[in-house]
Amino acid sequence: MELDTVPQPALEQLDRVQGADLLVGLLSSEGNGRGTAAAAVVRQALEAFPQPPPRTVLLLDDSSGSPRLAEEQSLPVLFCRLANAGVPTASPQAIVTAYQTVFGISRRIGARACSVIASELQTVTPMWIDRLVRPVLDMGFDLVAPRYARHRWEGLINRAILAPLNRALYGRAIQNPLGPDFGLSGNLMKSILEDLPGPRAASSGRSVPSVVSTAMRGNFQICEAQLGPRAQPPADWMNLSSLLAQILGPVFLDMERNAAVWQRVRDTQIVPAFGGSDQAPEESGAVDAGRLIDSFQLGARNLQDIWALALPPTAMLEIRKLARVPPEQFRIQDDVWASIVYDFALAHRVRTINRDHLLRSFTPLYLGWVASYALEMAGKDPLEVEPRLELLARAYEAGKPYLVSRWRWPDRFNP
Repeated sequence: MELDTVPQPALEQLDRVQGADLLVGLLSSEGNGRGTAAAAVVRQALEAFPQPPPRTVLLLDDSSGSPRLAEEQSLPVLFCRLANAGVPTASPQAIVTAYQTVFGISRRIGARACSVIASELQTVTPMWIDRLVRPVLDMGFDLVAPRYARHRWEGLINRAILAPLNRALYGRAIQNPLGPDFGLSGNLMKSILEDLPGPRAASSGRSVPSVVSTAMRGNFQICEAQLGPRAQPPADWMNLSSLLAQILGPVFLDMERNAAVWQRVRDTQIVPAFGGSDQAPEESGAVDAGRLIDSFQLGARNLQDIWALALPPTAMLEIRKLARVPPEQFRIQDDVWASIVYDFALAHRVRTINRDHLLRSFTPLYLGWVASYALEMAGKDPLEVEPRLELLARAYEAGKPYLVSRWRWPDRFNP
C-alpha cells in the first residue's frame, strides 16, 4: 500500500541501489533544477560523519511525475512524485501519504535510517540532516523529533493543543509531535508500515498511525534535535476552520486507536535533546487580540447549540461569562482550556454531531485561546514563553483523570 503511488519504472530503479544505510527524503524539493542544491546540502552533512560516511540515497519530489534515478555529486538521487507534500498549502493527508511513500522506499532499499524533511528547502541546512540522523545511526535512537527556534506567535496550534495533549496522553514532552521533519530507524519505519490500515479500513475512516504515537506505543527510543528557525507562512487567523479540522481529526482518531495505551500512562518522562538552543527569529506580524475576541463572541452567540453537545454545563457557563467580559480582562484559564480540548475529543469519539461540523465549530474557541495568550504575553520577555507553556502542559496532565473517566464511562458524564 505504501508504494502504490510509485510507478513501476521507479521501483525497478530502486532495486539498483540496494544496501543503502540512509535515505534522505526532501518533500519540498520538486526536481526542476533543485536536485544539485539539495544534493550539495546532503553531501555537506555526510562529510561531518566519520569516514567512510553512510551509504546514502536522496529522494526528491518531482512534480513532472517522471521517475528517474540520477547522480548528483556522486550521490544517487531518485526523483519521484510525492504529491507536492512539502509545499505550504499541502494537506496533512498529502504529507502522510508522502511519508508512507518515503518509508516504503526506505524499506525497499534496506536502509537502516531515514530522514524525512517537509520544511522548505531554503530552511534546511547540513546541520539539520546531521542532527536528525546521527542519533539513529550512531546512538541507537529510533525516532528523532524536531525542536525549532520559534518566536512567541509561531506554532500556536501546536503549543495550545498538540504538544500538551501528546505529553498528557503518552508521558513524553515533545515540542512538535507532528514534526514535520523526522529521523527514524529502520525498525520504527517497519512498525509504522505494518500498522497501516488496509484499503477497507482506510475508507471507513480508520486513522493512519502517527510517527510519534507509534514510537511511544512500541516503546521505541525517542530523542529531540534542535534545528533552529523554520520558515513558516504567517497565520491566517480568520481562515483556520479547515486546517483545524484536518489536524485535529487524525489526532482524535489516533486517541481512539491508542486508548488502551495512554490510559495506563501516569508520569512524564524527560526526552533527551541534542544541539544547543538557538535564538528565536524576529517576530513578524502582531496578533490582533480584539479581532480574535470578536470571533469568539460571535461563536458564543451562534454556536451554543453545537458546543452544548460537546461541553458540560460548567464549561458553557464559563464561555458565556467570557463572552461578556471587557477585552482587556479576557482570559481562558489553563484548566478550562484543557477540559475544552478533552471534551471535544470525547464528543468526536461518541459522534454527538457530524465530526467535521464539530471540529469546525472549535475554531472560535481556539481563537479565544490565542487572544487570551496574546494578551497575557504582550510585553513579556521571550524567555518567559516556555515557562508559561509548561504551566499549560501541567494543566493538561492534571485534567487527564477527567478525560480517562469520561472516556471509560461516557454515559455517566453525558453533558
